[in-house]
Amino acid sequence: MSTRTTLVLGGTGKTGRRVVERLRSRGVPARVASRSGEPPFDWGDPATWQAAVAGADAVYIAYYPDLAVQGAADAIRSLTGLAVTNGVRRLVLLSGRGEPEAQRCEHIVRLSGVEWTLVRASWFNQNFSEGYLLAPLLAGEVALPAGSIGEPFVDADDVADVAVAALTEDRHHTRLYELTGPRLWTFAEAVAEVARVTGRDIRYTELSSAAYVSMLRRADVPPVFVGLLAYLFAEVLDGRNASVTDGVMQALGRPPRDFADYVRDTARAGLWNVTHDARAGTIGYLA
Repeated sequence: MSTRTTLVLGGTGKTGRRVVERLRSRGVPARVASRSGEPPFDWGDPATWQAAVAGADAVYIAYYPDLAVQGAADAIRSLTGLAVTNGVRRLVLLSGRGEPEAQRCEHIVRLSGVEWTLVRASWFNQNFSEGYLLAPLLAGEVALPAGSIGEPFVDADDVADVAVAALTEDRHHTRLYELTGPRLWTFAEAVAEVARVTGRDIRYTELSSAAYVSMLRRADVPPVFVGLLAYLFAEVLDGRNASVTDGVMQALGRPPRDFADYVRDTARAGLWNVTHDARAGTIGYLA
C-alpha cells in the first residue's frame, strides 16, 4: 500500500479510534471521519461524504449505528460508489456476525470492483466498558432479555488489529474474517465475572423482550436504539452465534483475547469501581 490517506469512518467509535491509533503508530496518515471531525462526516448527511473521501486510498467502513438498521444498505451502496469514483482502491467493512442485513452490505462491498476485506465481528467485550452496558454495571444491576445463550465476546483491540492488517497488507484481499473470542459466555456469566473480579455486588436480571423495551423507553433511549437493541437480543442473540471461530488466528497468526483477560485488565484500570445512576448512561456506538 502507498502512504496516501486512510479514511476511518466512525473514527471516534470503539473500533475506529483504535484503528486510527494503530495506523498512525505505523506512520500511515489516517483521517478521522466523524460528525465532529474536520471535515465533518455524518452518515445521515450525504453532502458531507465527498470532502471526507477525497484523496483517500483506503477506507475503513464502520456504519452508525449498525448495519442492521433500515437504510444501511442504501448508505453503504452510495458511500462505496462515491469512494470508488474518487480513486479509493481498498475497502474494509466492519460487519456484524449473524445479521442478514449486514450480509447485504457485505455483498455490496464485494461487488465494488476494488480490493475488499470483510471483518464480521461478534458482540464486543467493550460494550461492558465503553458502551451501553457500562451504566448498568456501575449501578449494580444489568437487566437484559439474553436468556442462557452463549456469546463468544470479541475484543475491540482484536477487531482493530485485523482491520489495520487488512488496510495495510496485501494478503487480506477478498477475505472474510469472522471474529470471535475463544469461548462462549452467557450475559449472566459475563456480569458475574465482572462482579467477581471487582468484588462488587452486581446482579444480572433476566427480562422478557417486552419488559426490556419498556425499560429502555422509560430511560428515554432514542427509538432507533430501542429497535436495534430489541432486534439484536431477539434475533441475533438467538443461538445462531453460539460458536467460536478462528478468524483472529487466520488474520493475525495469534489467538484472540479472552473475555476474562479483558475483565481483569479493565478492572485494574478502576473503571467499574464507581457508583453511577444507570439512567445517566447513554447508548454507546456499537461499532
